[in-house]
Amino acid sequence: MVGYDPKADDRNISKLEVAVSGSVSGLVTRALISPLDVIKIRFQLQIERLSRRDPNAKYHGILQAGRQILWEEGPTAFWKGHIPAQLLSIGYGAVQFLSFEMLTELVHRAGVHSARDFSVHFVCGGLSACVATLAVHPVDVLRTRFAAQGEPKVYKTLRAAVATMYRTEGPLVFYKGLNPTLIAIFPYAGFQFSFYNSLKHVYEWVTPAEGKKNGNLKNLLCGSGAGVISKTLTYPLDLFKKRLQVGGFEQARASFGQHVCIGSYNVLGVVLTKGWSLVRVVLPSPHPERPSSPQVRSYQGLLDCARQVLREEGVPGFFKGLSPSLLKAALSTGLMFFWYEFFCNLFHRAKKADS
Repeated sequence: MVGYDPKADDRNISKLEVAVSGSVSGLVTRALISPLDVIKIRFQLQIERLSRRDPNAKYHGILQAGRQILWEEGPTAFWKGHIPAQLLSIGYGAVQFLSFEMLTELVHRAGVHSARDFSVHFVCGGLSACVATLAVHPVDVLRTRFAAQGEPKVYKTLRAAVATMYRTEGPLVFYKGLNPTLIAIFPYAGFQFSFYNSLKHVYEWVTPAEGKKNGNLKNLLCGSGAGVISKTLTYPLDLFKKRLQVGGFEQARASFGQHVCIGSYNVLGVVLTKGWSLVRVVLPSPHPERPSSPQVRSYQGLLDCARQVLREEGVPGFFKGLSPSLLKAALSTGLMFFWYEFFCNLFHRAKKADS
């Protein structure tokens, strides 16, 4: 039921019901996968290699990072930024699924291609995601800032975050990372929708007749597979987006980012948003033996970010945080399609019962 299907007119529901199903799907999915999202963002923003062999690396594995965050910040840290994340998910889900429904119906009305083709689902899925991204990107920036900050917190509340960011960085701060976001989200969402549709056909082909009755399992498995494939193909762009979104926010993640050691002191260098001066705050270091290393990076744009990551972190740097991202993608995409189809079916059954 994802997208317009001319062969199932009796199964189609209203546009409002499509939007509501997308919103509720996003809400439930976000609540379940938030801990993995926080770990993924921490991995992406860490300059050091995700390895035990790097003495400066704070995080080097999913379980280790989970224990570290739990010990240092408590269980609520896994839902940092959850309110803006939920606003993001609710709005994004509604706009994305509604746009996808309307675009696939438009393709069918135009009579150029079948509304169920792989290429049609790819293009319509990508466009619908871009529309949704433009609508909710400021909330995504807020979510990333909340998830990225360590202790002590820079932003105490959502209102304080909006006011502080607007005052210190200007209105364009809410669209930081928009270019790589749009570049990344088009193929990612396009692959999600197209592979989901294709995997459902494969599932129908390989599953015995008695196994086809469990449509919920099919939706979950096919959605999970589509999420893993899509995330693997587009992951580097997601990493660039996260690095750019926290530009000017380095001091909040200094506790889990790279730092400079001089003698028995840590020197935390914070690059100011204007000018070229560097503010240094000297704090006692529990690790005086650590060697000196460059400070948190500053990126001038998408290409500069890609060049710096390649030069300083190598090709593996493009895939930092991939393991929690794949786990998150499998769960989030699977649950997204599962809950969307579930609520669409509820609306359909309610409408059928009324008639």
